[in-house]
Amino acid sequence: MSAKNDTARTAEILAGVDALFDEQVQFLQQLVRIPSQRGEEAAAQEFMADAMAGLGLEIDKWVIDADSMRDHPGFSPVSISYDKSWNVVGTHRPKKATGRSLILNGHIDVVPTGVATSWAYGPYEPVIKDDWMYGRGAGDMKSGLTANLFALKALHRLGLQPAAAVHVQSVVEEECTGNGALACVVRGYTADAAFIPEPLEPKLLRGQIGPIWIRVEVAGAPGHASGDFGKGAGAINNAIELIQALSELEVRWNARKSGYPPFQNHPHPINFNVGRIEGGEWTSSAPSACAFEVRVAVYPGQSTADACAEFEQFITEVSARNPFLATHPPKISYPGFMAEGYHLVGADAQEAALRRSHAEVWGDDLKEHAFAATTDARFFGLYADCPTLVYGPYCRNPHAFDECVDLESLRKVTKTLALFIADWCGLEAKESEARH
Repeated sequence: MSAKNDTARTAEILAGVDALFDEQVQFLQQLVRIPSQRGEEAAAQEFMADAMAGLGLEIDKWVIDADSMRDHPGFSPVSISYDKSWNVVGTHRPKKATGRSLILNGHIDVVPTGVATSWAYGPYEPVIKDDWMYGRGAGDMKSGLTANLFALKALHRLGLQPAAAVHVQSVVEEECTGNGALACVVRGYTADAAFIPEPLEPKLLRGQIGPIWIRVEVAGAPGHASGDFGKGAGAINNAIELIQALSELEVRWNARKSGYPPFQNHPHPINFNVGRIEGGEWTSSAPSACAFEVRVAVYPGQSTADACAEFEQFITEVSARNPFLATHPPKISYPGFMAEGYHLVGADAQEAALRRSHAEVWGDDLKEHAFAATTDARFFGLYADCPTLVYGPYCRNPHAFDECVDLESLRKVTKTLALFIADWCGLEAKESEARH
């Protein structure tokens, strides 16, 4: 193509996204209305499968098989059944593969809503106000799933399709293990690049930490509340003692950030979060058991096994300060995330294509950042030799009440993605539109 034709084609693609954006917003509203917390993703996945089929994609739908992945280094322990948890992948096959292949990935699962009455509009009522759409998953990350679909649909509207294989993935369980994306890797899905439009701002994600979920079961000595059983009698107090001490280890791990790029300039990359606690049997009895679950994190390149060993040693040291725990040590297990960090390197060509597309849409240079949480990018980047770009719309309150996505940024991200597909994969006439 001549430079003039390139400019004209770019304008056509951008206009194609605009022409479909009202439909994209309606699609997102429909998707947000379908609850898809852990174990209830089936209806939302059917919706996604139908949408992929409507684009003419080959549909691959399968239930996650933990046993097939259990020995994989990216596997995270799981204690919940996968009987109703399945992935959907829609594959585009070009007439002639002259471009570079691509994975477009997104997760369908959402986190719990909390108390529904604390939401301004209800967690599954996708109200739009001031160009922000509210609802659980509106941002994280059903908005990104729509960008993947409608970027392709905008090209189809012009009678075009990628000149390379494209695998559109809607996966489960990103929010607690990532085993959904891992299942795609184990099934054989890889490409020359992957793109995940997570709502972390329209910036290139240079690095992400790896979360680990740890369960600590703490003992106590039961007895009537009127008694004086000495330090260590109450399991809940023992658990609180351990939880408060964890700040020491968190400070220690954050002090090492200079040795782990790209987090050397991040203000606080390692966060410990006690997300669950349960314990006690009777209000007038000293509790005999208490358990808490904490999310910790590792840097890219840091061993998860070493981090777990250090955590366990720390709990042993703190327990030794408590007369009861010194002889009744806590039990530690790992019920979810066991994830490595990921540092995007060796992706010059992929990044260059994104920089060109971003500049065309946003009119400025692409910025980058490091993220003190994780995405499914690690699976493709670490285990499938597939450098993975993470770049998405603006989202407020992810995992919180009144989660919402900025629709104008979603429009621009969809445009950027459509241009990226055209640049990275190349374009050919869509089969039904081909001229003979």
